[in-house]
Amino acid sequence: MVYAYTTVDAATGTSDEVCEALTEVDGVVDAHVIAGDFDVMIELEGETPHDVLRTVTSSIRPLEGVGTTRTYICID
Repeated sequence: MVYAYTTVDAATGTSDEVCEALTEVDGVVDAHVIAGDFDVMIELEGETPHDVLRTVTSSIRPLEGVGTTRTYICID
């Protein structure tokens, strides 16, 4: 199993809605609104790194209010 974290820059005023929508995406373990350079932090899992990246590109980025994303694959 592969685990990863993705940060999301959400459109102004949409952090809560984006976070709620993300919890419904297959492969998303958890999502939280955060303070800092990004607005939402997502914990993901998949069988392979490609599965995790497919979730980000196919299911997360197309969501309304989602802007820039950064994904960090866990190596331990």
